[in-house]
Amino acid sequence: MSDQFSVSSERRGEGLGIVTLAGEVDIYTAPRFKECLLELLDGGVERLVVDLNGVTFIDSTALGVLIGGVRRVNAASGAMALVVTSRPVERVLSITGLDRVFTIKESLADAIAALA
Repeated sequence: MSDQFSVSSERRGEGLGIVTLAGEVDIYTAPRFKECLLELLDGGVERLVVDLNGVTFIDSTALGVLIGGVRRVNAASGAMALVVTSRPVERVLSITGLDRVFTIKESLADAIAALA
């Protein structure tokens, strides 16, 4: 698996947005992630899925972006779910206790269903 960072976003249906990340999400790449996330939220997305399936490394800066996103979604009476299958990402979320803050699913379809 490549550590090359990539981020993309899409809108699906009414109020649903998906951010897909791959590679290393760290202090250098987190600003692009944040920009993508805010673009969706500013555009009226109330239900947000962040797909971390292709992420090989995540640091505290990226975790801060996730926390900011969930706070904003919750303030708008929305919901957010993460797609996590990578052991390193699961471990970081578990160690930090964020696995109890986020709805975490193993597939994009499950994450979308959890927000319905």
